[in-house]
Amino acid sequence: MLSETEIKELEAYCKENRRNIIEMVYSAQSGHIGGSLSACEILTVLYHKFMNNVTCWKNSPDFESRDRFVLSKGHVSPLLYSVMAQVGYFDKEELKTFRKLGTRLQGHPTAFIPGVEIATGSLGQGLSFACGIAMSLKLDKNPANVYVLLGDGELQEGNVWEAFMQAAHRKLDNLTAIIDRNHLQIDGNTEDVMALGNLNDKLKSFGWNVLEIDGHDINAIYNAFKAANESNLPTAVIANTVKGKGVSFMENNPGWHGTAPKEADYVKAMKELS
Repeated sequence: MLSETEIKELEAYCKENRRNIIEMVYSAQSGHIGGSLSACEILTVLYHKFMNNVTCWKNSPDFESRDRFVLSKGHVSPLLYSVMAQVGYFDKEELKTFRKLGTRLQGHPTAFIPGVEIATGSLGQGLSFACGIAMSLKLDKNPANVYVLLGDGELQEGNVWEAFMQAAHRKLDNLTAIIDRNHLQIDGNTEDVMALGNLNDKLKSFGWNVLEIDGHDINAIYNAFKAANESNLPTAVIANTVKGKGVSFMENNPGWHGTAPKEADYVKAMKELS
């Protein structure tokens, strides 16, 4: 359980990350806001309270013991970059270069950036990558953990479910899959495009430890990651979220999946997040 002081600190980090997301996409006039905002608490808690790899990247003797993170929903790179800058991978000034010519901060993350394990963006592949990493760590008797963030829309891809089977079969208890369950994808509601149904029961039937939480509740996220690290099974955290969370006119609006704000939208959003 986090203290009240820790929660307030993390809430302030989340607000800063939301402002950064809006700033980056507005400045570039390109990028994905909705899903970045919905996963904000998830990655903020993960990087500030669980991931050890920022220290490892800066201290080469500890490099192999770093925790690994895979952003399967690679289009929400604005959130990842903001959190990574916040914890010290690179200077926050570099966020201003997002999606601009010559930048390291591409629309989807690449391994040019310290702390990014693998280039992602073609949806549905991240969990397979994460399984491979988790298996290799097991073979090396390396105690590091692997985390992967998936969108719910990409769970409509078949190879995601092959990876769920593989992880359970290989007993990858060092693997945590976080599902950003905001119920929206680029074409609308996930249940209209291709219904996912009861994910909790489905994942349990695949042999996973399943935790379902409010994906904007900082304490719930913290407790879920803590429980995942103590489980003897691979863990799936179903984080129920609101797409566009934090900006009233973007919330639950699929139109903000990959749309850059115009000046009036930008001013209104930043006022709400001030």
